[in-house]
Amino acid sequence: MLISSQRSRISVSDMGIVSVRKMAAEIMKCGESRVRIELSKETEEALTREDVKSLIRTGLVWKVPKKGTSRAFAKVRQKQKKKGRRTKGGSRKGTYRARTGPKKREWIRSIRALRRLLKELKENGQIEPRTYTRFYPRLKGGEFRSRKHLLTYLDEHDLLKKRKEIEKKPKAEKAKAAKEHGEKK
Repeated sequence: MLISSQRSRISVSDMGIVSVRKMAAEIMKCGESRVRIELSKETEEALTREDVKSLIRTGLVWKVPKKGTSRAFAKVRQKQKKKGRRTKGGSRKGTYRARTGPKKREWIRSIRALRRLLKELKENGQIEPRTYTRFYPRLKGGEFRSRKHLLTYLDEHDLLKKRKEIEKKPKAEKAKAAKEHGEKK
């Protein structure tokens, strides 16, 4: 059984095969290189599209399946990674923090809450602007676990003014302090 797959040297007798291949490619909606033809008298005598369609039905003309990308190696790699293999230095692209998804989101949530609290305390006059600037980098360094931890620390070290002290402060003095703070910026 001879199979015509390539058309490197075309002779007069092969002209029938070439036209069959072209028609078959159109009918099967694929490239000519994917069309395979079993050489026989019937295939050489085929002239019309109907003849080629009947050859396809009988199995004398067929198309080779497309070559896809195999997932076999990817599956092996996934199995290995599930076990904890193939995850060291040479396989990493992001930084430690970037790779630890949920932990990073947790950090963002907590640091934003702490910074918001520190800013509110400064704006309400419960801490001095100097205290704010000293504590901002300490928050970034991860020194405080939560808002409660920060408030407790400030209270224990007498850096947090009590609400009563703030209320006793005359309004004129408050305005003057605000004005001075505005000039510093």
